[in-house]
Amino acid sequence: MDFNVKKLASGAGVFFTRAVQFTEEKLGQAEKTELDPHLENLISRADSTKNWTEKILRQTEVLLQPNPSARIEEFIYDKLDKKLPSRTTNPELLGQYMLEAANEFGPGTPYGSTLITVGEYQKRLGGAERELLQTSAATFLTPLRNFLEGDWRTISKERRLMENRRLDLDICKARLKKAKQAEAKAALLSEEVDKAEHDLRVAQTEFDRQAEVTRLLLEGISSTHLNHLRCLQDFAEAQATYYAQCHHYMQDLQRELHKCANAASVPQPPAAVCPDPISSAFLSGPSSPAATVSSSSSQRPSTLAMERTQLPVTGTRKAKVLYDYDAHDSSELSLLADELITVYTVPGMDPDWLIGERGNQKGKVPVTYLELLS
Repeated sequence: MDFNVKKLASGAGVFFTRAVQFTEEKLGQAEKTELDPHLENLISRADSTKNWTEKILRQTEVLLQPNPSARIEEFIYDKLDKKLPSRTTNPELLGQYMLEAANEFGPGTPYGSTLITVGEYQKRLGGAERELLQTSAATFLTPLRNFLEGDWRTISKERRLMENRRLDLDICKARLKKAKQAEAKAALLSEEVDKAEHDLRVAQTEFDRQAEVTRLLLEGISSTHLNHLRCLQDFAEAQATYYAQCHHYMQDLQRELHKCANAASVPQPPAAVCPDPISSAFLSGPSSPAATVSSSSSQRPSTLAMERTQLPVTGTRKAKVLYDYDAHDSSELSLLADELITVYTVPGMDPDWLIGERGNQKGKVPVTYLELLS
């Protein structure tokens, strides 16, 4: 019990002397040992990394999950180290409502059948969103959290120790200075000066050792940047895949609705079709100036009509496939990521599609899955 009291009293004394030294430094009444410029640079860089990582992490969480209540729930489950229950995405929920409404209105009615078609595609969009959330959490959010909750805490702890060692060093410097002044006035024995010099040497050694440990940890921030760079690339790739899937689903949905409208003989209002930038660049050719491509009618040639009529080809180009694509029917061509194919377009063709050839195989391919090569 006596030992604990003495240790507590000693710790309180050290804390008090450090607080006095820190206060006097702030007031300009005590000298402060300055860190070397390289170490100061590393500290500043580490602080910026921590601050911007926090901001990027928070805003990414808002982007992926706009609902604050859902974010709080995810945070609680993460802290409790429990698996978050699977949550239905908003598009999936909308699709489910549409399917239920179709059953009530009658799936055989025009409105009911259209609800079924749109509802199914909404559920596909929801599935793509779920995949984006899972991929982003694993490849981007988790590494950022690990840095803040792991590496940064270790760095902060060592920096606090270094600051304490610096305060102890400056306290010893002040004591030695006072001891020498008193010795000069013959008011203090030389033993006291020797003790103050010994304490200063010990404090200097401990400070130098702690400063080196802190420096090594801070230099590791460069590795953190490289790791975050890879995570950022993975996040961008996940977003690109998600938006390409969404675009593909919506193009399929438009074709389905167009077929339903023709089958039901419902007149469609004319609408301008915006040219796809990739198709426009393709039509303009690699050496000709860019031309504005627009559609004069919302009517698109059917697949059968295109197969029956041999329309003139505008010119062929090579294209690299960005993502795997499974053909939906015999008029389309399945694709494998990173393969090279020959593509071209024909007059009157949907600007979101091209004709692709691979050996003896030929079929329609979506332009969003391609990178046209010059």
